[in-house]
Order: sequence, then structure tokens, then C-alpha cells
Amino acid sequence: MRKLIFVVFLICTTVGFSQELNCNVVVNAQQTGNENVQVFKTLERQLTEFINNTQWTNKIYKPQERIDCSMVIIINDYSNDIFQGTIQVQSSRPVFNSTYSTPVYNFNDKHFTFKYLEFQNLVHNPNQFESNLVSVLAYHVFMILGIDADTFELHGGDPFFKEAQTITNYSQQGNFKGWKLEDGQQSRFVLIDNMLSPTFKEFRTVMYDYHRNGLDVMADNEKEGKKAIAKVFDDLKVMNNRRPNSFLMRVFFDAKADEILDVFSGGPKMNVTDIKDVLNRVAPTYASKWREINF
Repeated sequence: MRKLIFVVFLICTTVGFSQELNCNVVVNAQQTGNENVQVFKTLERQLTEFINNTQWTNKIYKPQERIDCSMVIIINDYSNDIFQGTIQVQSSRPVFNSTYSTPVYNFNDKHFTFKYLEFQNLVHNPNQFESNLVSVLAYHVFMILGIDADTFELHGGDPFFKEAQTITNYSQQGNFKGWKLEDGQQSRFVLIDNMLSPTFKEFRTVMYDYHRNGLDVMADNEKEGKKAIAKVFDDLKVMNNRRPNSFLMRVFFDAKADEILDVFSGGPKMNVTDIKDVLNRVAPTYASKWREINF
């Protein structure tokens, strides 16, 4: 009987504390000329454990529900305990009734300076600035969680985006770049500000419709799924007319351009003339890809 109780307790504990992310962390220090220094290997190991073993939400995630993501940190320079570099963050989510995973978040964060002592304790405090290293990682974790939730439920990412906004607000006291409006138009501040702004309200509707009504439908009805994806471009056109060349538009197409080309380059035929016209208006940077859509 005691063994049975212990097994039940162990199962409940394992399920109750299942983490949200399956994150591959890479620390690349080649540009420093000292990539074999032990501190970089320790940093990579600690960050992997910190991100994957921290309980970020109160939601219970089954092992198969953990979000696949990656963080590639490029260290450009370091001196003593000060590290300077960038962090490329990507995440994906599975498509219903398929083996395909679709990219949903792709952000190159160019403002990543932090202090780190080998083996220092990494702790996320949801209401208090601990370090710029922890703040940047936590911010991107909640962006991953928020965007993933938005693809399954309309505005499902609200609680996670609010956490990212809270981190942005209290991290400004650290005087590190990326947390303030004056840090440029492609910063963490601008990303979360735009995500929650009514000016860009179509973006989050697009994320839901593109994935739930588009990609998730394609396994059962490819033509209807493609139609739903094509329809979201009209919403992006409305958003672009209100605020041309927005950062969110770039974030969307950085993640989706290759996939859009694949979707409209096969399967049931559609009139792609109007689709290509809208794509060229809202994402002219990818014009070379849109020219390849001829199906």
C-alpha cells in the first residue's frame, strides 16, 4: 500500500511540475578568439538548465506539449564578468494531424550585454530585477509562451505578454540597452509594446487564423486551409496601411516567409495574383520569394 501511495505521489508530482519548454541553448564564443574557455561551456549548461527546469507558469504541460525552441547566444566580447553579444530566439509549434512543426517566433535580439560569474545562481523573480541575463532570457521565454498560446486561442497569450511587459518595465532600472524606446525600433521594448498596442491589433488575430484556421485545417482540407491563410494577408494589409513597415510585420515574415512560399507553391491551385500583390505591399523585403509563387 505504501508503495502504491508513493508511486501515485511521484506521478502527480512529475505531472504537476512539468516544465513548459524544450529549449536548445547554444553559446557561441568564436568571435572572442577564446571559445574553448570553460566559462562559456558552464554558461551554456547553466542557461539550458535554467530555461528548461524553471516552472514559468501555473499551467500543466504534458511532456509532448512542451514548446520546442532555441536560443543561440553569440558572444562578441567579454572582459572579466561582462559579456557582450546577441541572442537569436526561435520557437515552433506542431501542426494538427501532421508531423510538421511551424515556426512562430524568430527574433534576433542585438542588445545583449550581461554580467555573469561562473556558477552564479540564476533565479527568476517575476516582480524584481535580478540581472540583465535573467531578464532577457525570461522576457523571451514569455514571448515564446505568449505567441504559442495566440496560435491556439485568440488572445490566448495575454497573461504571458503582460509578464514580458512587466519584465520590460522593471528591467529599465539596470541601464542595459533594449528595454527603452530610445534603444531603437527593433528592441525588446518596441516588440512587446507593439504586441499589446491596438495599433497592431490585427497581428494577433492573424497569428490565430493563420495557424488554427489555416495550417491546422490543411491536413483534412488543404484548399480550405490555404484559403484561410490567404485571407490573413488582407488583415496584414489593413495593419500595414495604418502603420507601414512596422516591426511586427518584419517579425511575422522573418518566421513565415519560407513557409508561405511552400504553402502556395503546391497543392490545390489558387489564383495567386492578388496574394502576391498583397505580399509585395506588406513585405517587399521578400519580393524575390514572392516571385517564385506561380502555382
